[in-house]
Amino acid sequence: MKPRPDDERQSEMRSVVTVPLLLVVALAATACLSWPQGGPAPTSPEAPPMARPTPPTPDDAPVVRSEAQWREQLTPMQYYVLREKGTERPFTGEYTDTETVGTYCCAGCGAELFVSDAKFHSGCGWPSFFQPLSDARLLQVEDRSHGMVRTEVMCRRCGGHLGHVFDDGPPPTYLRFCINSASLVLRPKAR
Repeated sequence: MKPRPDDERQSEMRSVVTVPLLLVVALAATACLSWPQGGPAPTSPEAPPMARPTPPTPDDAPVVRSEAQWREQLTPMQYYVLREKGTERPFTGEYTDTETVGTYCCAGCGAELFVSDAKFHSGCGWPSFFQPLSDARLLQVEDRSHGMVRTEVMCRRCGGHLGHVFDDGPPPTYLRFCINSASLVLRPKAR
C-alpha cells in the first residue's frame, strides 16, 4: 500500500520537531552531567581542614606560585574552586548563611575582597554581596562554560576563581556577586 501525501507530510513534520527537541534534551543532559559536584561539602566529616595562613604581602603585589605550591597551601576544595574554576555545591559553603561582621579575604592570597556590610541573603546557595570592597581588587571576564554566558569574578592579585557576578542584586548596585565560600576566608571584626 502506497503512503498518502498527508502521511508523508506528517512524517516530515514529526522529523522537523523531533530533531530540535532531541538536541535540546541532549544539551540539557550534557549540562547536568558536566556540572561540577565540587567534592565533599565543607561541613561533611571528610571535609579537609582549613588552609594554612598566607604570609602577608602588599595588596597590590601579584601573587605567583607554582601549582605544587598552590596544592600545598590550599585545601583540596579551595584548590578545586580557586585554581580549577570549580564550584562548591549550593547551600554547603561555610559562609552561605554567616552573619558574622568582618572582612572576606581571598583564600589564596589574603587580599581583602568583600565586607559583611555588603553581604545579603539571595537564596542562591552561595554567599552573595552587592559590591566588592574595591573594584580594583577583582577581575571580571566573560565565561561561556556550561552553555551559558556569565561574568566570572577572579581575585586580581592571585588570579583565583571566586564565582560570578549577575545583574539581579539589590540596590544600590543591583549586582549580585555570587561567591564560593571555599574561595574566601572571613576575618571577623575585632570587638
